[in-house]
Amino acid sequence: MEAFKRQQFKEILDRVNEPRGVIQVLSGPRQVGKTTIVEQILKEISFPHFFYRADNVDETDTDWIRRTWASARSLMKIQNAKEAILVIDEIQKIRNWSEAVKREWDSDTSAGLPLKVLLLGSSRLMLRKGLTESLAGRFEMIRLGHWTFAEMQEAFGWTLDQWIYFGGYPGTARYIHDEKRWCRYVKDSLVAPAIEKDVIMTSNIYKPALMKQLFELGCAYSAELLSLNKMLGQLLDAGNVTTLSSYLEILDQCNMLAGLQKYANDEARKYQSVPKYQVYNNALLTAYKGKGFNNDRIDPKVWGRWVESAVGAYLLGGAVEGGYNVYYWRERNDEVDFIIQKQDESIAIEVKSGRRGMNSGLKVFGDKFHPKNAFIVGTDGIPFDVFFRANIEDLF
Repeated sequence: MEAFKRQQFKEILDRVNEPRGVIQVLSGPRQVGKTTIVEQILKEISFPHFFYRADNVDETDTDWIRRTWASARSLMKIQNAKEAILVIDEIQKIRNWSEAVKREWDSDTSAGLPLKVLLLGSSRLMLRKGLTESLAGRFEMIRLGHWTFAEMQEAFGWTLDQWIYFGGYPGTARYIHDEKRWCRYVKDSLVAPAIEKDVIMTSNIYKPALMKQLFELGCAYSAELLSLNKMLGQLLDAGNVTTLSSYLEILDQCNMLAGLQKYANDEARKYQSVPKYQVYNNALLTAYKGKGFNNDRIDPKVWGRWVESAVGAYLLGGAVEGGYNVYYWRERNDEVDFIIQKQDESIAIEVKSGRRGMNSGLKVFGDKFHPKNAFIVGTDGIPFDVFFRANIEDLF
């Protein structure tokens, strides 16, 4: 895995090598290789670098950022460096981090000090809040998403079916032949820290138990529709639809679980729709719903669900960079699995893996909304291995 370089490697390296201009921010979910890619980049550059981690720092110790920055400045002087880069990992762990970063960055700007800065963070919600509130105009964002089929195949030799079932967490690759161990690793080492540290500790979550139940149930229902009212009936902790809706939005912001809305011309009708749950990484569906790769793979109906969820995860993964939104559509017996919309253009995508017969949804949707394109992914359409290598932006 260390030898494998993700496609964002060159983009980040080019930005790091540029003259000091703005703060570079590398954002992405846990365990997608943010630290690894930065360590690879630091081996390539010719000027000094100073790497600090905020993981074990007291969250109230805002002065830690000032001390860290002061150390980097002193090291620059000691080494007589013409330029250098300061890297801080998990910056969002420190309260009011953005104000401290702004103060130190502006101080260096006024002094003409060529100290570049690269910040890493796994909580998109907290990063975005701090960046927009304090650092507007002072940063560029680089997003590192879940690993694609092409990446997992190149790095670990995975087949398409393995990626569809086990998802895109590189750290889990060594465990897929021991599925009980794989499942424990996903839940204990990936999900638990993400929920407890990136979600609950950094957001106003008044019912942590309810949040965890919502997440686990939502993962199990990935690629399916379930109203929030019906979901309430399956949750042990008391809550209401408004609370669940706000928690689902937070999980979406953290690249974990989304509630896709029904496509409609009327914005109000979109927000009032029954959500279609969609994980950002199919490992989460498998961890909470899987009965074993060999069992689930041979059941056409079950496997069709996994394939549809994989398509949804792939679409969600490119949504922010691609500038599009992801929806579903259903009216009576007609449905389309996914609608992607960019500005005034929409594309309808139906996933077909043999689990159901012909669906008139694409035609009905086309007659009603006149999308730019409408096609099938899978049987009688674009092959899955081709689709999962495609740049979704190119479809528009």
